Amino acid sequence: MEWFFQQLINGLALGAIYALIALGYTMVYGVLRFINFAHSDVLMLGAFAAYFVTPAIWKIFPAQSITGALLITLVTALLCAGMGILIELLAYRPLRKRPKLTVLITAIGVSLFIEFTCQHKAVFGSKTRPFPQLLPMHDFHIGNLLVNSNDIVVLGVTVVLLVALWFIVQKTKIGTAMRAVSFNMQAASLMGINVNRIVSFTFGLGSALAGIAGILYSMKAPGIEPLMGIQPGLRAFIAAVLGGIGNLPGAALGGIVIGIVETYAGGIAGVSNYRDGIAFAMLIGILIFRPAGLLGKTTIEKV
Repeated sequence: MEWFFQQLINGLALGAIYALIALGYTMVYGVLRFINFAHSDVLMLGAFAAYFVTPAIWKIFPAQSITGALLITLVTALLCAGMGILIELLAYRPLRKRPKLTVLITAIGVSLFIEFTCQHKAVFGSKTRPFPQLLPMHDFHIGNLLVNSNDIVVLGVTVVLLVALWFIVQKTKIGTAMRAVSFNMQAASLMGINVNRIVSFTFGLGSALAGIAGILYSMKAPGIEPLMGIQPGLRAFIAAVLGGIGNLPGAALGGIVIGIVETYAGGIAGVSNYRDGIAFAMLIGILIFRPAGLLGKTTIEKV
């Protein structure tokens, strides 16, 4: 039972990061009906943004202080939001009326462009860099269970961001506009909604979440490098599909489920080598038996 609860704690922390990334995937899909595969690379850019911003912030605020960590997170989120808006403006907006396959191929191209550009020695280089410790790290013992302070920070930040995102989407004017554009873009435009502004806001908000997820992921990772976003991005994509692509609570649930399953699989002898295969098996299974996802609703489209 101790092993069970210890793995549950670890899985919740990992799943919370996947949930944040999956929210970006599902928000873009909900509005534009396509998968932004460059989203995982924004996570990587967020990690590097925090890496380079941290020394400048620590010159103003004490190192490993809460105020400094919050400011680093805020600056990183703003930078990633700007990057997301720029990607949408340059790569996706000109293709908005093109077939979805064209946009999908472009998204893959943008992802590869970011990854290989960042590997160039004139940008970040391919060398793995140690991520700075933004907050003091402590271990807490609850009986025989070990809880790391980083896990508590990850879970707390994720819960706060999920609540904030729900409030924005459900209780604000721009959130209402987002839901209107998601339901029918042409009708929303005829009703006076600036579709371009709403789409840019959606990309910016999703990219900000990815940037914050990049910080949280780097706090638990051994180091950061330009290809670090591939694996968590794939897991988050599976999480979004598992929970119901386009459904915000579904993305959060899918992230938690994937994180817990992956952690339990990694802790079982003889199964740990197949943790990647288990995640993709879940994707295949959900597509076969419940294509709409755990919380998604099956819809009928007219052709």
